[in-house]
Amino acid sequence: MEQRNSFTQEELAIAKSVDLTDVARNLGYTVKKVGNYFTLKEIDSLRIYNRRSWFRWSREYDKGENGGSQIDFLRVFAGMEVKEAVFWLLDFAGYRRCEEWKPKAAIVEAQAEAVRVPFVLPMAAPDNRYLYRYLMNDRKISKETIDEFVRAGLIYEEVRYHNIVFKGNDKNGNTLFASMRGVFDKGGKGFKCDVAGNDKNYGFNVWNEESTELAVFEAAIDLMSYADIYSDFHSNKLALGMLSDAPLVTFLQEHPQITTIKFCLDNDKPGRTATEQLMQKYYELGYEVEDCPPPMDYKDYNQWLKEARKENLQMERCVEIRR
Repeated sequence: MEQRNSFTQEELAIAKSVDLTDVARNLGYTVKKVGNYFTLKEIDSLRIYNRRSWFRWSREYDKGENGGSQIDFLRVFAGMEVKEAVFWLLDFAGYRRCEEWKPKAAIVEAQAEAVRVPFVLPMAAPDNRYLYRYLMNDRKISKETIDEFVRAGLIYEEVRYHNIVFKGNDKNGNTLFASMRGVFDKGGKGFKCDVAGNDKNYGFNVWNEESTELAVFEAAIDLMSYADIYSDFHSNKLALGMLSDAPLVTFLQEHPQITTIKFCLDNDKPGRTATEQLMQKYYELGYEVEDCPPPMDYKDYNQWLKEARKENLQMERCVEIRR
């Protein structure tokens, strides 16, 4: 087993960013959505909130056994120690680690194998009506930019819940990864999940063998916002979907012409920490690296785009009033 006495803040942040409903499914539980929380068919007294924390509404369990984080979930329901649970979550998120490490609880490994499902993309809706409405009205991405991604077959609207599907393709155009984003936020935290069975070594990406530059983002919508802001449909772009660099490692292996990496991660603390560490790592690997976050007043590229659209609209209104 990998010998570690402590974890970095980045590693802990990645472990605690894993979707708890995906963890539960991976352990063989049946997840059900009830209102604004999730529960388990096998444990109906348990509630999962914000996909990150859980609580078991039953008096028979001692304190420490009735709720907490993803780490506590694995500790209580998979019999793991805290250190082992963190390693398991990092592995689940695709974080690179020592390959000799194996889960201590063999039953967990067996359960995960038993419930593993093939990767199947959700069925597409007849049109992309809700996709366009959400990305244009809520995210302020231009129709022209959305058209580019739709024509390239990188995004589409799925038929059942109208979620946006973001496809992650390999160099041959095979889709090996996909994530979904809900379009009915209604002011709350939006629905997000990865399609079951996907390969987390891939991420939502745009590639061009004639370009030697790669821009790296945390989220697909930030990637699209960047393309919109700069009208950049030429350079290579990759959304990690997390702060682990597993998709970046794969992308560079498949596109060896890349010489420059622009890290366009968020302006929050996890994003800044990850940027510093990734720039150091890839500089030492021989790449030219650039720190390219949005301006300091904005958390990410989409917030920058939305504020820019708002300012432009206000300016247009002022001109109209003067007329």
